[in-house]
Amino acid sequence: MTVTADGVHRHTDDVDERRRPARQPRRSWASPQPFIRRVTPFNTPDALTSAWATVGKDYARTSALSDGMLALAVGALSLLPAHGLTLGVVLWASLGSIAFAGLVLVFGGYRPDHLGDGPGELQAVLRAGLALAASLMAVAYLLQLMVPRLAVVVGIPVLLVLALGQRHLHRTRLHRDRTAGAGMRRTLVVGDAASSARLVGDLVLAPHHGYLPVGVCLAERDRGALEGVPVLGGLADVVQVVADHAVETVVVSGSELSGDALRRLSWALGRAGAQLVVAPDIVEVSRPRLTVRPTAGLSLLEVEVGAPRHRLLVKSVLDRTFGFLLLMAASPVIGAAALAVATTSPGGAFYRQERVGLDGTTFTMWKLRSMYIDAEERRRALLEKSDRDGLMFKMREDPRVTRVGRILRRYSVDELPQLINVVLGDMSLVGPRPPLLSEVSQYADPVGRRLHVRPGVTGLWQVSGRADLSWDESVRLDLRYVDNWSVAMDLTILWKTGRAVVRGSGAY
Repeated sequence: MTVTADGVHRHTDDVDERRRPARQPRRSWASPQPFIRRVTPFNTPDALTSAWATVGKDYARTSALSDGMLALAVGALSLLPAHGLTLGVVLWASLGSIAFAGLVLVFGGYRPDHLGDGPGELQAVLRAGLALAASLMAVAYLLQLMVPRLAVVVGIPVLLVLALGQRHLHRTRLHRDRTAGAGMRRTLVVGDAASSARLVGDLVLAPHHGYLPVGVCLAERDRGALEGVPVLGGLADVVQVVADHAVETVVVSGSELSGDALRRLSWALGRAGAQLVVAPDIVEVSRPRLTVRPTAGLSLLEVEVGAPRHRLLVKSVLDRTFGFLLLMAASPVIGAAALAVATTSPGGAFYRQERVGLDGTTFTMWKLRSMYIDAEERRRALLEKSDRDGLMFKMREDPRVTRVGRILRRYSVDELPQLINVVLGDMSLVGPRPPLLSEVSQYADPVGRRLHVRPGVTGLWQVSGRADLSWDESVRLDLRYVDNWSVAMDLTILWKTGRAVVRGSGAY
């Protein structure tokens, strides 16, 4: 405890905190007035209208209205064959639409922090659909009502597809608007120069998340800008900068502010009307893996270090089921492509190769042959002409690829036989690509983490640029998937894979 010149008792750490470099008038963060109210070009009444809040309300309102209208239409069409167009059908369909939108609300589908978040919205809609199906069956059993099976078996799956499609279109429009600078949260980054520079760079590269860095407050002195963003003050200036620049979110990085200082900052930001976000010093960890554990007056952040068994079981069942259905649906395409390969170049239609799978086990991977039969011998002479850095060999104008093979590769038709590997359990629908034995032998320790899950027919880096990505970026995306995979993420990647294949982007 220390007594200041004005006779106020303050803890020593509070005094030390307020003695940090500052450009603005000093105010205690624990006081009733932690900042001086003054008018600047950023906090006039017109400027104070939060574009992010407005966009968020519009997004939630539009999504709820769309969910309700889709549920009403699907419910009515499901009941019409059995009951015809009656007042009862309209009432039941209306109740179903309200119930579906309400369940999406309960599962967080309209929360501001899920705004434009694909996996979060996907999970909320899917859970609402499953809960609605369970509720209909429970009501039918308890009240002895005849609920048409068509409404449950067909109606709800159709509703989910339409609701997710609507969300995708809306989210795409939102991301496009944010990339153009609309509907962004004015954000202040606080911390040391190194961690703040990394954070600002990440936020600038991902504008679709909605954070617009307008300034930085640093512990260091005499910095005019950081990563193109102005330095508006020191750590002691944070709350005053928030008031002067109409900041909506403060993101604290590094270890310069922690403990009681961070607690007092949260009090002051509450009075200034801004959110506080703390960026933990862990990377590539998604929200489902994090749990806050209140313990002994502390908020401990628990990180899930292994996938639960039930998730592994669900993934395996989905892989085998969807893999078999996709293989049956793709069989005519595979047959036609195999005939084209066999009749246009010497050699068999299919190509088998030893690849590395889960935990280093090997298996035989199937593909349609897209190269000439002497491709492996010619590969050694072409290694220096690879368009990719790192261990992966790729060429845009690979002379080993046949004329038919170029077409197959552009639309990933040559990969379809790998569905056989999925059905056999060697591969998954989604995961890192299966590497060659020669590549694995050169892996650095972190890269070997890719082998912790089954390799996939498609994966996160395939839908993020496919062959256009660098080796390091491909590895980073694969490791992100290995650490954070979920069923919702797999479904999202499969959806994006379909778009990438149709466009033929990044494939050669």
